[in-house]
Amino acid sequence: MKKNKRPAIDKFFASKKYAIAGVSRNPHKFGTAIVRELAGKNIDVVGVNPHMTEVEGKPCFAAVSDLPGDVDALITTVKPEVTLSVVQAAYEKGIANLWMQQGSQSDEAIAFAESKGMNVIYKECVMMYCEPVESIHKFHRGMKKLFGGYHK
Repeated sequence: MKKNKRPAIDKFFASKKYAIAGVSRNPHKFGTAIVRELAGKNIDVVGVNPHMTEVEGKPCFAAVSDLPGDVDALITTVKPEVTLSVVQAAYEKGIANLWMQQGSQSDEAIAFAESKGMNVIYKECVMMYCEPVESIHKFHRGMKKLFGGYHK
């Protein structure tokens, strides 16, 4: 039986300011799409990329350690081999809410986050839970609900 992640998801979305690690200059990359989606829902969001100062009109910081102190949630869209170092930096920064976007998670990063008592979600798509859910994400959520993989 799958563990119900809903309490962790609800806690994650109770955050006030989000950062996305792994944004790109390419507007079609998922990290950048998440920034666009969250900003479009009037959610306070910033990016993390060492080669950018702005993403989708929002500030972008070189590293997690450079994030403002009011960021309380982090979404990773980086490669799995980078995720552990991003999660460690989030822990050191005091960011306790993590969402490792599907394909970004690593067993080591998950184990580290859980060992530090961080609120961590993984193997889920953040866009299927960020209300209101629209476009293709609404269809995907409907499919997960139909086949039993959606956390209510």
